[in-house]
Amino acid sequence: MEFENMQKTSVCTYCGVGCEIDAKVTDGKIEKILPVKEGKSSGGELCIKGKYGFDFLNERIDTHLVSYEFIEKNKDKFPFELSIRLANLYEYDEKFYRSPYSLALDLAAWKIKEILNEYTPNHIACIGGARTSIESAWLFQHFARNILKTPNVDNCARICHSPSLSGLKMSIGEGASSVEFDELFKADVIFIIGSNTTQAHPMVASRIIKAKRRGAKVIVADVREIPIMKFADISVILPFESNLLFLNAIAREMIEKDLINKDFIESRCVKYDEYKENIIKHPDSKEYFEKLRGFEHIRGQIEEIANLISKNKTIFAWGLGVTEHIDGTEAVNAISNLAMLSGNFGEGCGVLPLRGQNNVQGACDVGCLPYYGPDYTIPEKIGLMTPDVMDHLIDGRIKAIINMGEDILHVHPNLNKIKKAFENLEFLMVMEVMRNEITEKADIVFGVKSAYEKTGVYVNAERRLHLSTPLVECDMPDDWEILAEISKRLGSELEFKTSEDVFESCKKEVERFKGATYERLRKKSLCWPVRVDGSDSPVLHTESFSTPDGKGHFHYHPYHLRGEVKDLLENKRRWYLNTGRELPQYNNAAQTKPSGKLTKKYGEDILLVNEIHKNEISEFVKLRSKYGESNVLKVKFTKTVRPFTLYTTFHFAKSNINALFGDEHDHKVKTARFKSVEVEVINADNNS
Repeated sequence: MEFENMQKTSVCTYCGVGCEIDAKVTDGKIEKILPVKEGKSSGGELCIKGKYGFDFLNERIDTHLVSYEFIEKNKDKFPFELSIRLANLYEYDEKFYRSPYSLALDLAAWKIKEILNEYTPNHIACIGGARTSIESAWLFQHFARNILKTPNVDNCARICHSPSLSGLKMSIGEGASSVEFDELFKADVIFIIGSNTTQAHPMVASRIIKAKRRGAKVIVADVREIPIMKFADISVILPFESNLLFLNAIAREMIEKDLINKDFIESRCVKYDEYKENIIKHPDSKEYFEKLRGFEHIRGQIEEIANLISKNKTIFAWGLGVTEHIDGTEAVNAISNLAMLSGNFGEGCGVLPLRGQNNVQGACDVGCLPYYGPDYTIPEKIGLMTPDVMDHLIDGRIKAIINMGEDILHVHPNLNKIKKAFENLEFLMVMEVMRNEITEKADIVFGVKSAYEKTGVYVNAERRLHLSTPLVECDMPDDWEILAEISKRLGSELEFKTSEDVFESCKKEVERFKGATYERLRKKSLCWPVRVDGSDSPVLHTESFSTPDGKGHFHYHPYHLRGEVKDLLENKRRWYLNTGRELPQYNNAAQTKPSGKLTKKYGEDILLVNEIHKNEISEFVKLRSKYGESNVLKVKFTKTVRPFTLYTTFHFAKSNINALFGDEHDHKVKTARFKSVEVEVINADNNS
């Protein structure tokens, strides 16, 4: 039965923009997804993923699975009442039985109990939460900390924007965007660094382009030529791993040329004198770039940028090109320093980390982090970050993983190490919408509702809470329902009958959601913090910061020489690889590759190589690093990457791209160094 567009509104299941969507549905199936014209996050538009990325519903996991291996390993341990029910398992494919829901729950609860009895709660880790709703994410960390009693809970912010949280929190007290997306229209200058915005956050890019046409100046800095640079007034091509050097050089230029907002610094900030002393005595300056062959012109660009941001309302936007480095936290903090130096907090100015997943902001807000509980409180015990979980798996200190929607065996780094670590698992339980790399290794897989089939709240990159309602019906459980059922079997009854019940309990622990209710969210989306009267906060830090003293705190972090910059100084040439996303596919592509329209546009990971290398590089190559080797990649020669630098995506598991990256990570929060790795290029044929 077809319903009117206004009757059903959901949230796009992909990037952190969190676009509002409607659908034309016939006979219980989506025929077409439409933009919500008055959508606050989408701006009334949708990208091609939002429009066409729903065919996964035809290939979703529509049952619950128990592996043959799990049954074989535990057949002599099962209690009698479980053993006799194994007759209800039916062959599904070469790896799994199809299981009744209740039996899968009982098997999972039995195995968790066994691990808790034989080991300790610390031997279990819970990983996931950014691809599902607030309700499920909050209950996931509650399940970990209060039911299992393990502190080990984490989500995929670990491999994307954890440095944004840590870098901003140390300076302004809140690790999130200070502005809503529409504030871009009020900005005089938009400074983008490390964000391929048109590909990764297209509806934000749409606003930037419109703002440019209305008169805004646009600055874009990246390691390669990217599409948004077509609209830039200043385009800066940086050497790999030089973000912090570049940002510090801009800050130094502002200080030395007296381009700072003294009134703002004196009234709103602290530690400026110490910061100034440190930045002046270190060599991070515009002159540094004069030593780098091919990058000498950046000196002039630094002067121009410093002048522009000091005199104009500026929004600073960034993506994983800033955070996925060993100094990601420090670079984010350096961006915050620029905003404070120029007094750029308020309407039409501020900081805008472009988060990757549709609810990764929300997952962090509700405590799916090992060092933060709900509302960024400090938990009683600090748990393990995901890279530490892998180390503990290898040496036997982790025995079980409960996974909720995070394909660790595809999207995390050092895949050879992770695959070896997973061999030591005694139990892997996965809640997923799609078959992917991690489901294939699972002992028990629970099929769950997708975002288009359930009711729940999602928080996007502008801190906006959307209430998503089902576009189509589905008889699979929601993630939170599975967790509640297992909790009951572990002896803890959770009195939740609806997702709204869960949300109301969540709000008791998350002050920033306090005034948000399903009733209010049905009428409009709201940016946290939401006050008791329902008023929200599209712009933060207008009068004070969220630090304990209300002040912005300056911190100086020096750049450390390494990688391509070091090679340039030593006149060496080595291959360096950078990775990212392309618009038609999303993350591990599990939900986008079933769409013929999307896969036709981008159906395999392509390696971009500068055309100067045409005579030495063949049509197909493999890449090898000291950590692992990719599978064969098709080469595309282009001018958009510099000589001896490479770019590809990681969307398709068969490419094995993330095997090339090791354990190097952000100093503070262990986000992987995905944006630069030295590689060897090996010519191959398509059959290798």
